[in-house]
Amino acid sequence: MASKESSMSFSRKSYRLTSDAEKSRVTGIVHEELLNDYLHRIFSSPEHAPTAATSRKPLNFQNLPEHLDQLLHVEDEDEESQGQVEGRLGPSTVVLDHTGGFEGLLLVDDDLLGVIGHSNFGTIRSTTCVYKGKWVYEVLISSQGLMQIGWCTINCRFNQEEGVGDTHNSYAYDGNRVRKWNVTTTNYGKAWAAGDIVSCLIDLDDGTLSFCLNGVSLGTAFENLSRGLGMAYFPAISLSFKESVAFNFGSRPLRYPVAGYRPLQDPPHADLVRAQKLLGCFRAVLSVELDPVEGRLVEKDSSEWQLQGQPTVLLTLAHIFHRFAPLLRKVYLVEAVLMSFLRGVVDAGSPAQAQSVVRQVLDLLWLFMEDYEVQDCLKQLMMSLLRLYRFSPIVPDLGLQIHYLRLTIAILRHEKSRKFLLSNVLFDVLRSVVFFYIKSPLRVEEAGLQELIPTTWWPHRSGREGKDSKDVKDETAEERVRRRAYERGCQRLKKRIEVVEELQVQILKLLLNNKDDNGGEASRYIFLTKFRKFLQENASGRGNMSMLCPPEYMVCFLHRLISALRYYWDEYKASNPHAAFSEEAYIPPQVFYNGKVDYFDLQRLGGLLSHLRKTLKDDLASKANILIDPLELQAATMDDLDEDEEPAPAAAQVPRTAAVSLMTPRRPLSTSEKVKVRTLSAEQRTREDIEGSHWNEGLLLGRPPEEPEQPLTENSLLEVLDGAVMMYNLSVHQQLGKMVGVSDDVNEYAMALRDTEDKLRRCPKRRNDILAELTKSQKVFSEKLDHLSRRLAWVHATVYSQEKMLDIYWLLRVCLRTVEHGDRTGSLFAFMPEFYLSVAINSYSALKNYFGPVHSMEELPGYEETLTRLAAILAKHFADTRIVGTDIRDSLMQALASYVCYPHSLRAVERIPEEQRVAMVRSLLAPYEQRPWAQTNWILVRLWRGCGFGYRYTRLPHLLKTKPEDANLPSLQKPCPSTLLQQHMAELLREGPDVAPSFLNSVLNQLNWAFSEFIGMIQEIQQAAERLERNFVDSRQLKVCATCFDLSVSLLRVLEMTITLVPDILLDWARPTSEMLLRRLAQLLNQVLNRVTAERNLFDRVVTLRLPGLESVDHYPILVAVTGILVRLLAHGPASGRERATSVLLADPCFQLSSICYLLGQPEPPAPGTALPAPDRKRFSLQSYTDYISAEELAQVEQMLAHLTSASAQAAAASLPTSEEDLCPICYAHPISAVFQPCGHKSCKACINQHLMNNKDCFFCKATIVSVEDWEKAASASTTTSSAA
Repeated sequence: MASKESSMSFSRKSYRLTSDAEKSRVTGIVHEELLNDYLHRIFSSPEHAPTAATSRKPLNFQNLPEHLDQLLHVEDEDEESQGQVEGRLGPSTVVLDHTGGFEGLLLVDDDLLGVIGHSNFGTIRSTTCVYKGKWVYEVLISSQGLMQIGWCTINCRFNQEEGVGDTHNSYAYDGNRVRKWNVTTTNYGKAWAAGDIVSCLIDLDDGTLSFCLNGVSLGTAFENLSRGLGMAYFPAISLSFKESVAFNFGSRPLRYPVAGYRPLQDPPHADLVRAQKLLGCFRAVLSVELDPVEGRLVEKDSSEWQLQGQPTVLLTLAHIFHRFAPLLRKVYLVEAVLMSFLRGVVDAGSPAQAQSVVRQVLDLLWLFMEDYEVQDCLKQLMMSLLRLYRFSPIVPDLGLQIHYLRLTIAILRHEKSRKFLLSNVLFDVLRSVVFFYIKSPLRVEEAGLQELIPTTWWPHRSGREGKDSKDVKDETAEERVRRRAYERGCQRLKKRIEVVEELQVQILKLLLNNKDDNGGEASRYIFLTKFRKFLQENASGRGNMSMLCPPEYMVCFLHRLISALRYYWDEYKASNPHAAFSEEAYIPPQVFYNGKVDYFDLQRLGGLLSHLRKTLKDDLASKANILIDPLELQAATMDDLDEDEEPAPAAAQVPRTAAVSLMTPRRPLSTSEKVKVRTLSAEQRTREDIEGSHWNEGLLLGRPPEEPEQPLTENSLLEVLDGAVMMYNLSVHQQLGKMVGVSDDVNEYAMALRDTEDKLRRCPKRRNDILAELTKSQKVFSEKLDHLSRRLAWVHATVYSQEKMLDIYWLLRVCLRTVEHGDRTGSLFAFMPEFYLSVAINSYSALKNYFGPVHSMEELPGYEETLTRLAAILAKHFADTRIVGTDIRDSLMQALASYVCYPHSLRAVERIPEEQRVAMVRSLLAPYEQRPWAQTNWILVRLWRGCGFGYRYTRLPHLLKTKPEDANLPSLQKPCPSTLLQQHMAELLREGPDVAPSFLNSVLNQLNWAFSEFIGMIQEIQQAAERLERNFVDSRQLKVCATCFDLSVSLLRVLEMTITLVPDILLDWARPTSEMLLRRLAQLLNQVLNRVTAERNLFDRVVTLRLPGLESVDHYPILVAVTGILVRLLAHGPASGRERATSVLLADPCFQLSSICYLLGQPEPPAPGTALPAPDRKRFSLQSYTDYISAEELAQVEQMLAHLTSASAQAAAASLPTSEEDLCPICYAHPISAVFQPCGHKSCKACINQHLMNNKDCFFCKATIVSVEDWEKAASASTTTSSAA
């Protein structure tokens, strides 16, 4: 306060109004004539002309109360207090009727003026109605969804489907659909947006009803209203789920008053007049100074006025505030009088002068008013400021927003007011995050964007692979001029927005101030408590719905918070050289397990916190010197079991928030040296609990040995940073993805415009009708693009600017460092909340996908290093056993799968240390059972794509003519195989005797399952399509069917890669499992070929249907994958391997040579020595895909077909008939070749070897199989034994 700044201390009680005797003693402080002049100057009535000094009644502090009573007297006050006005029925204070005037489920604010829909279409009306005269009320639109606002009578009956305007005698305006409603509906008005104000006017003298939007009349909506006996109209609204508005019936000054119309609730006229007069007196005090030495009054500027401690001035102010204080508690008067005065102060002078005056005013309020009076006044003042800021229209220079933010800053610079507002108002009563939001103008014209950006331009993007079809180098001179003019306009807009953003950052800097601890707790620590509660409410969604933060607000809040946080972080570094710069920021791992920061119910990497404390208590003691209290463990166990037993008395003394006990210092301690430290809830913490002291590390209690002793920065800033990361996880990422829709709309309209222009050029001149329609369409698309390109400029400036991109990038690097440091703690890494890994994954995705094409991630500093660090984290933790959550494990796997699809990020994976690369590949090659194998398989496929047979395509050949839904999908990226990771895979498969067999066995199992499921589903689809009645195949079934097909193809490609890299695991029969795996592979390949290549088969019929959702199902991908495997087995490698593969393939009873011929479009194999005939165009043939399959690959297929034809003929000539008794009783395809010991049952080797991969029990008797011997050997041995006998 000013009194403190001038080293003077004033007690409010010293200057209260006292008895007349005491007053008389004080009046002698200044000369009576000077006092008389001063009081007349201050308390002169503006209605009367100033009189000569000689004719004025002398004024002193004895007769001043009587003079003030006369000055503040208002005529007709008694009539006003009655509240009865002709034409209006109901209470004088108008609110929403929450007791009986509603339908459906609605949430009504405490002031009964705000409402949120909580059902399909809820309706509510006010408590007051009108039947005569002209009336108006205002509605502040908080969300722009489906609502119908207007008037209704008491006889109107509504339900969940019919609301205001859907019945007789109810009338409504709907700005969402831009229509008016009264049983029927017609077009009316303009579209509204969040932040608009709708004025609802009813003229019951003329029987008309109209609406205004932001003070602009939309015209008469309805005429000939029903009037007369029993006809009275209530303000009413119907709104759908989660839509929200706030009514102003007159409890506050109308934003857009209309001449001739009066608000439903009368303003407090008498109090308003008194308040304005008292404000005039107060202004006079600030503009006049007493000079007792010269005995005169000195006119001064109010910005230069200082409270000097003069008793005359203090007593004068005491008289003013004695009458002014009760008035300043009323909402209407605060907004109409005090707010207007402060706004005038901000308008009149420089920011420094305005802040000086506002500080003086607030000093006086706290000095002369009771605490509860000042608090009520400040609360209403901030509510009015926030409402004005939120609902102010967007003007070209953003002047209104700047004006209100400057006033907010001036108020918050006052220390005592700031602490009160932080403690009781900003996060408890208000949605104060609104101050950090810059709303996007949906109506470009009203925002003045046409003047700021007169020339529009949009990027040309139509490439099939998701790349720009035109490069900047290829644009025409005209396009270049337009682009540069557009960029200059965008830059002008950005500079204006940056002014607002800087003011918002100043507000947060004030709230994060930790030097203002003279009169109690510093602002930063109050902010931390409220901020943590804010995060908890938004994380759980269990808070007051009206107080939850919308995602678009959260985005702006996050960016401003990061700016303020980094400012204080680097400021601390400047004064503490051993601290870290904000560029090196991270959260130390002990924050996650020492219980000092509350993470609510958020999941940890290792599971529930209570479970981790029980299972890792020994690690906490040994690595972090933290002991878990046994009583707390017992309490946690009881909580887990939901026991209702009373806790022991000793346990009752330990609060639930007390999580840990700490041993200090860091050395082995005896039991007697252990010091227990309680952790407190956020509301109970003090500055010392956060920042620590000489014996207490505060938030950093329990530092592991891997962490440096020197703190990074102030502990409180670490908690703010932790909250910022959580904010991104809560809703910021989703909102960043949502806002990309504007850019997508621009691309779609740009493509439509280009198509229309192409049609115009091709259209014959004689077809005037077509030319007219195309010209009309061209105009519509051009106007829409002009609008969208200007709106896109706003979105880029507020959401996707270079500075915002750097904020997200900084957050990504914070998360990477945090995960790296947490990983070093070993088992304690499990305490880290899951959202740190989620934010690392999602922020990288946002930088890569959302900020282009204007800004590229490759331009960011340290881009390559960051990619490599993220690659190392994904490679290490996607199979980390310390991470148990299914969702986060899936996210890591999907992130890694996407990572290897792009050349830059794949090269980053190749740059990580070799040890980590090998460990990653080892995890990928683990058996597929009991884990998400589909994503693992996808990763392996991406490492191979570009190397396989005919596997160099980006999109399937039959889909090239269709437009992809999203060309940036990982699956649509150009092939970028990794020979380095393939090499690691080959080395690991050769490494041990069990790695390759277990991996291949699991791949074959999954292939068998996936292809069988696919065949079963297409059978159901075919049956549904053949029914005579109209049938619809479930889209989910189609999606699952296509997924099984894609999985089958990818599994076949993994087999192709494995056989190419390490053919020995199948062809070297010295390995015990090679023959069995080769037989299984041949069996599956023959099944796939037979199902897909048979004449007029099920596969053909389903492919011909071309059902939506089954676009990827086609002959090419699956047949090319099978061909690749066969070519590797039969056309490569040594002759011995080819012969083994050939014998196994031909030995399979399902083998059909015609299936191989099908690959080249031939119904039958060619005669020996003849060339292949030309393929039939109506049949599938690999020869038709010359753009995808090379001549060399086709030659290999032809060589394979010739080899199989020859071998098949030789095998048929050499085969001998086999009796049924000698066939395997399991498969009936191969002769018996093995006998089981000790039970003696028999089968072929293929069946028993496959069975023993998963089970050791006999097929028939369930006895445990000890060994398997050749059947011939067993037979000969028994013959020998009988001969000897």
